[in-house]
Amino acid sequence: MINPARFVTFGNAEPVELGAVPELAPDEFGRAVVAAADGGLRVGAYFGTAEGQDGVRLYAILLDDLTGSIHGACTAFPLGPFPSLTRECPQVHLFEREIAEQFGIEPVGHPWLKPVRFHPSYTGRPQPWAGSDGRSPPVGITNFFRVDGDEVHEVAVGPVHAGVIEPGHFRFQCHGEDVFHLEISLGYQHRGIERRLTGGPGRRTIHYLETLAGDTTVGHTTAYCHAIEAMTGTYAPPRAQAIRGIALELERLANHVGDLGALAGDVGFLPTSAYCGRIRGDYLNLTAAVCGSRFGRDLVRPGGVLFDIDAPLADSIGALLADAERDTASAVELLWGSSSVMGRFEDTGRLTREVADELGLVGPAARACGIGRDVRHDFPVGIFRFSHVPVSTWSTGDVFARAYVRWLEVQQSIRFIREQLRALPEGPVLAPPPELPPEQLVVSLVEGWRGEICHVAMTGPDGKFQKYKVVDPSFHNWFGLAIALRGEQISDFPLCNKSFNLSYSGHDL
Repeated sequence: MINPARFVTFGNAEPVELGAVPELAPDEFGRAVVAAADGGLRVGAYFGTAEGQDGVRLYAILLDDLTGSIHGACTAFPLGPFPSLTRECPQVHLFEREIAEQFGIEPVGHPWLKPVRFHPSYTGRPQPWAGSDGRSPPVGITNFFRVDGDEVHEVAVGPVHAGVIEPGHFRFQCHGEDVFHLEISLGYQHRGIERRLTGGPGRRTIHYLETLAGDTTVGHTTAYCHAIEAMTGTYAPPRAQAIRGIALELERLANHVGDLGALAGDVGFLPTSAYCGRIRGDYLNLTAAVCGSRFGRDLVRPGGVLFDIDAPLADSIGALLADAERDTASAVELLWGSSSVMGRFEDTGRLTREVADELGLVGPAARACGIGRDVRHDFPVGIFRFSHVPVSTWSTGDVFARAYVRWLEVQQSIRFIREQLRALPEGPVLAPPPELPPEQLVVSLVEGWRGEICHVAMTGPDGKFQKYKVVDPSFHNWFGLAIALRGEQISDFPLCNKSFNLSYSGHDL
């Protein structure tokens, strides 16, 4: 349970004064975070900021799915070791590793401390895993977990992969075909996006957000715009909010249908694979019809959108959407009707609801385990305050469940878009907000197609970003993939991997 004296409570896209965030003593802060997680809250973000020359301040952002409330607290201490919370609260294990590499400080008691991304610390201090000369290891060199024993062998995949894809390394500890352990090592293309956002917003800021994870352009840009509008006390016009919602659901449709086709391809079921590859393009083209970009770039801006949907365009999108819906249903029903496909999907890469909850999984990966977690329902903002989208869940937690949840969401997204096109509000589509006020904090949550996107914006005395923290849904879910592979056949890795379909670039910020 949350102790009101230890946390400030606010809503999604609802600003609070930075000074209103309670500062707790380090030990009290740790106890409060663990108690909140034990009470059913989730860690949405956990990060540090520099406190003068020789200090660090940690912020915890906790989310209550039942009440739709957000709770924040912080603690400050001199640069140096700090007690790890990972053993008591596994949701923070990657966040603590990130803090360690950024500030060169060690979370004492962390069970598996190693880089999340390969880069120098923000402070120039040696990182906890630095060698005797104080240097961090070269990119890709880390202390990989090993299983010793007769007939145990190791399989390494990547970081260079076939096709056009970012680098990422997967290392399997196997006995025959059985996977004991999968370790996922990312961070080969650390781009420093968050650091570039500091001091903004500027002319480049919106473009950083649009390319942060290219397949989630609308999701991340909408989260940013909600944060800006919240801080300035402004709202996008109702018509713009509806168009944002349409674009967000088109993004979901394109990616979900593409994933269903890719899953079919991974088991050699070519009809659905070929059809969905083409149909994904149809949904991308609908986004291009709105703004000229298949990925939704140059559409969403603070204060609204740059492109309108007039009546003829709405009619055209509606007709093309009906065609795409019919084709999608035909292609996907072939998938469910194939006993050989179901034999590969069912009981493969299974995660229990308890494990998914403990790890703090989000998006279709969580909903496939029976967890009804969806920002559109739990923390609604924008058009979703007025237009309800049912939460689609399944209970088996396997590849089939992660595929079937996508299919359920495809149907709900099409219904939502059709409803919005029929009843677009009248009025303008853009009302640019004023300059940002000083010393405010806002948390902006959006349900991207992979799951919960979390942006935390903090302004300093000059009204510029003092810190801009981005948590892509992949950051929560990569470890879920590793756990799903335990006890599976190594030949099932491509199928399990695609059933999560997580982002390298969204992780490597």
